[in-house]
Amino acid sequence: MAQQGRPRVFDEQHVLDAAMRVFWRHGYEASTVAELRSVTGLSAASLYGAFGSKEGLFERAVEHYIAGPGRVSELVGDITLDPLVAVDRMLHATIEMQSDPAHPGGCLVTLAATVGAEGDAPARAVVTERRVLDRARIADCLRRGITDGVMRSDLDPDVAALLVHSFMLGVSTQILDGVRPAELHRAADLVVEGLRSPQLSTTTDSRP
Repeated sequence: MAQQGRPRVFDEQHVLDAAMRVFWRHGYEASTVAELRSVTGLSAASLYGAFGSKEGLFERAVEHYIAGPGRVSELVGDITLDPLVAVDRMLHATIEMQSDPAHPGGCLVTLAATVGAEGDAPARAVVTERRVLDRARIADCLRRGITDGVMRSDLDPDVAALLVHSFMLGVSTQILDGVRPAELHRAADLVVEGLRSPQLSTTTDSRP
């Protein structure tokens, strides 16, 4: 009878959190397997046995990020919220998350694998796929807002989604350049006001 493999003896959530922070701080290309092994406490055999490759660990770390700090981007998909409120909350929550000193600054999905060597293309595809999904969710939210009359009727939802998403992606570099969160919150307010239907009061505070 063949012997069963040994069960994993490490805390997978701890490993993913540690790896996530390395990729978040240094980016995919600059994060070495040696450093990943050091922060996770895994041997090379355990790391490759559990995740297959550095790319496999990165993909799981991105999933871990999306389920944790990165879940703020999913606020825009909450159909129970007024669409304008959803966009407003997503933008301000994004700024708060990316400027939180409890973890690396900026957004892992934006920064970790935007450019790199040809061999890094699969890792870039992982974050590209997420960004495409985020843009689509924003566009869907804007369509709801136009239909509900809370956003400008002359908006092209796909083009406006590019504006909103570009602001979100740009927050990362602004944070790393030392721009104060208070200034970014004021800029986010301008983005939201640009979407608002002129029939609505501009003094309405859509945040909790």
